[in-house]
Amino acid sequence: MESEVTVVYADREPMPGVVLPGTHQLYRNPRLAIEKRTLNLLHSDDIRVQMCYAGICGTDLHIAEKNPETGYVRCSAPAHIPKEGRILGHEGIGKIIAKGADVLHVDIGDYVCFESIIVCHHCDRCRSGRFNQCRHARLLGLEKDGLFGTVVDVPGRVAHKVTTAIRHEDDVKALACVEPAGVAYVACQNAHVSAGDTVVVFGAGPIGLFCALLSLTVFGASRVSIVEPVPFRRQVAAKYSDHVYSLQEFFSSPPSDIDVVIEASGNLENVSSIFRNLNANGRVVLLARSGSQLMLNAIDHMITNQITIVGSRGHLGGAFNDILNLYRNGRIQLDAVITEVIHGNAELVSTLRENEKVLHDNCKVLVGF
Repeated sequence: MESEVTVVYADREPMPGVVLPGTHQLYRNPRLAIEKRTLNLLHSDDIRVQMCYAGICGTDLHIAEKNPETGYVRCSAPAHIPKEGRILGHEGIGKIIAKGADVLHVDIGDYVCFESIIVCHHCDRCRSGRFNQCRHARLLGLEKDGLFGTVVDVPGRVAHKVTTAIRHEDDVKALACVEPAGVAYVACQNAHVSAGDTVVVFGAGPIGLFCALLSLTVFGASRVSIVEPVPFRRQVAAKYSDHVYSLQEFFSSPPSDIDVVIEASGNLENVSSIFRNLNANGRVVLLARSGSQLMLNAIDHMITNQITIVGSRGHLGGAFNDILNLYRNGRIQLDAVITEVIHGNAELVSTLRENEKVLHDNCKVLVGF
């Protein structure tokens, strides 16, 4: 069987003088291609999926974009791009058309969505239930071939059956967004968002928007503000938060006594600028990757007020089940972030190459296969 896929190629050239370079210091000159690939014999623990929709994430945009000053990719998330290229994509939904003999929890014909972190289940982090920090994790679409294709093979253990949640086509599109919603859900857990909290979210991309929506509707925050520089995204965010600000509006008169800051934009200067406005026992969650440094000059404020700064990665540990149960019972709108649906690999590659269209004119873009 053949599949049409979207692949990224790059030159592996570690940046001189950098010890343990990140992805954004390792791969140069990214190039996108659409290819026909023959699928190999299906492994016993894999499933073969006819893709319905896949979501375009900021990570996909950044792995396909080079920094004009250095030539290196912008993505700082872990990635391995082999000589034969890497099939991108880690968010989506599809229908199983074949499965290996060892896959027992899903069947041919089932609709499934996917976790994007493939864990080992054997390291000390996995054994203690901290799957998001698995020592040997591989990221779908970055370290293992992903979902941007007409038919893809993925490990069966990352699949969640969602057939019973589908009543019409809109549900199929919405369920393509379970992965980013799960990431936002874990971020809210790590922030310990609770009843009465004042929450500020920087960035109204899909995950930032889900953080705001979940803070209000699930975790019980009393007031949620979103800070976003792009006018279109501010319009979308206004439906799912109490207040929406441009950067200039927010920092000209920032609120005091903020309980939680969720940084989902990648601009870490936001944290430095607002840090003294954090309430006692405030929490800061760093969610977006940019490869930049966090600089703080208010350490006394941090110590006196016992402010916590924590990184948040992943969606494992029950988030998928909770998100799916919330969706089935009408408690959250997973399609809230979807602003455009494109079709096929040709439109996908064009969109990845013209990422300003996603960043300035959209929130979540889905590609239908």
